[in-house]
Amino acid sequence: LEYARQVGMPLAIEPLHPMQAADRACINTLEHALDICDALDPLTTSATGETRNAALGVALDVYHVWWDPKLQQQIARAGEERLLAFHVCDWRLPTRDLLSDRGMMGDGVIELQKIRQWVEAAGFAGYAEVEIFSALDWWQRTGEETLDTCIERHRSVV
Repeated sequence: LEYARQVGMPLAIEPLHPMQAADRACINTLEHALDICDALDPLTTSATGETRNAALGVALDVYHVWWDPKLQQQIARAGEERLLAFHVCDWRLPTRDLLSDRGMMGDGVIELQKIRQWVEAAGFAGYAEVEIFSALDWWQRTGEETLDTCIERHRSVV
């Protein structure tokens, strides 16, 4: 972590949906990820009380955390220092495949505009990264159609 701090390239922990706890991830909420950040990389040094830049933060992927009743509170807790990435897509109902059935923004149940407002209110000024893992739908279409739809939906839904 010290090297990450020295070179100005913080590392991000990305919590994954609890349905992936058995085989892919042991960090399943933003709160848990932030607890780890605070334990491994305190932003205030105990000796002097001075604040330092984060070497460890979180990647917020709406697909994995949209359901969390503490999401708004934890996004605010992360703040500008710990919020390093923002990934968007949508949660389809019904979900046909946990890993590769992410919906295009606007095709599911995630309140994307609300979450984006929370992220921006916390000080995040980076890009919203579109992550459409969609073997059964969008990967079957042309790249041009998928990109055009991503652009239109990002503008109108996110």
